[in-house]
Amino acid sequence: MGFLDKVFTSQTEQVDVEDFLNNMDVEEEAQYEDADAYVKPMTLRGSEDLNAVEHELKEGNLVLLNIEEAQKRNPRGVRDAVVSIKDLVSRLDGDIAGIAAGRILITPARVKIMKRKTPKE
Repeated sequence: MGFLDKVFTSQTEQVDVEDFLNNMDVEEEAQYEDADAYVKPMTLRGSEDLNAVEHELKEGNLVLLNIEEAQKRNPRGVRDAVVSIKDLVSRLDGDIAGIAAGRILITPARVKIMKRKTPKE
């Protein structure tokens, strides 16, 4: 049995992976001078955040946008914001996709997201 087989079949200890990932000891990360682009986690709080998304895309960065809390507060406002982001992405020749509940990946020009095609039943 290989290492990964052991990792995925062992159920002796229950681990909340999401909690583990969110609470990893992460020191303040310095800007990496040799990086061509960054993945910027952002949270949608209001319309002013759309300007920040646009800025990051124009800088060539990818945006991982958390819309979960905004959806709870104002679903219609989130829908309008996502429509605005889709228009922006189209103008900038980027891409956008929902990657999980409450999470959207937004990419700049020349970065495309391979979307999984679901078979028609």
